[in-house]
Amino acid sequence: MRALHVFLIFVCLVSTSVLSAQESLEQNWPQFRGADSTGISLNTGLPDRWSSTENVEWKTDIPGRGWGAPVVWGDNVFLTTVVNSGETEPIKKGLYFGGDRPTPPESEHEWKVVCLELASGKVRWEKTVHRGAPPTPIHLKNSYASETPVTDGTYVYACFGNLGIFCFDFSGELIWKHALEPHPTRFGWGTASSPVLHKDRLYYQSDNDEQSYLIALNKTSGETVWKVDRDEKSNWSTPFIWNNASRTEIVTAGTGAVRSYDLEGKLLWSLKGMSSITIAVPYEADGLLYVSSGYILDRIKAMYVIKPGASGDISLPDGETSNEFIAWSNMFIAPYNPSTLVSKGRLYILYDRGLLSCFDAKTGEQHYDRQKLERGVAVTSSPWFYEDKIFCLNEDGVCCVVKAGDKFELLQTNSLAEDDLCLSTPAISGDRLLIRSDKRLYCIRNLSKQ
Repeated sequence: MRALHVFLIFVCLVSTSVLSAQESLEQNWPQFRGADSTGISLNTGLPDRWSSTENVEWKTDIPGRGWGAPVVWGDNVFLTTVVNSGETEPIKKGLYFGGDRPTPPESEHEWKVVCLELASGKVRWEKTVHRGAPPTPIHLKNSYASETPVTDGTYVYACFGNLGIFCFDFSGELIWKHALEPHPTRFGWGTASSPVLHKDRLYYQSDNDEQSYLIALNKTSGETVWKVDRDEKSNWSTPFIWNNASRTEIVTAGTGAVRSYDLEGKLLWSLKGMSSITIAVPYEADGLLYVSSGYILDRIKAMYVIKPGASGDISLPDGETSNEFIAWSNMFIAPYNPSTLVSKGRLYILYDRGLLSCFDAKTGEQHYDRQKLERGVAVTSSPWFYEDKIFCLNEDGVCCVVKAGDKFELLQTNSLAEDDLCLSTPAISGDRLLIRSDKRLYCIRNLSKQ
């Protein structure tokens, strides 16, 4: 009996230890590129091999089209989509001219917010927030649901540019909505900037060709706290809340300048010298701010690494690469669509044509330059990182897994179904990876270890 008693205690201790380890995994992925906007997870046990069937815990078809990333809180997965009652024009892959559509479609569309169960992929609720013809056109490769929702664990905030921001509780009840007046964008390409949360406020950046602005809303009521005009034309970057050693500030990347505001909308500093289109989200790593802007047709493809505490205009004179508040810069290395990634002192840059570069994150010294990834040349989604590996997903649904380090080493490639088109950036929750294609949401997991 004593031996049995000791054995039961041992089993109990092991079970508790396993449970504690599982609970220690970060479960929540509340916004685009995660809680800190870096695309990095410190979780262990995440998958590095998968296909459309291998290590797929579940996959759920998602009607309509949307490039916004999924977000996760607890056992809830949230995403947005827009369903066209008419015919949706097929998308061509890669960068190309001819995707402009100067007039919006006349068919009825439905703007939807969807909540799924993380454990099973079952749809918990689906809410239609608007029906009608779109007020503005979009580029063929864009969608009317390209913004990523954001959640604080109590409410989820879904944004549809040129339509509105909608706040739901986790049971699917609409709490409030805030209308967004439609504005024309460059060549009618549409919108994509996602909202962000900080304490009791939600911030949204709308850069367009008519009247750009940054707005702060009360996250409980949806009422406007403040709104400041921006001297910008169309951009698609999401703002970043930078909580640094000096203060908390709202960093916005734009064509005219990178601008940072305090929490009341007062301009703190600005930096000129971006490309003509800015998409990537700024983020912080090891106390420094990383901002990139690399429109594919521009000569300037700027990468800036900025120190905290700046004020006024910190733009660099011609020929200079650093100053008091700019640690280093490079005018020729930034990508177009993907955001960059910093981990363990290295800056990784994934280019739209399926190339990967690596630099010293604090000095800008190059480790390797534009190494070609296998299979497919078109990349829109941003890379992510866990367990010393960089993951690069292209539009064909092929993910190249690269070993972290100063030398380029391609470990393997993982392919989804042939009919999957991937422009959305994945999310990470615990030991699960969520990949959204144009047709479905995959939950990838190491099933052999379960």
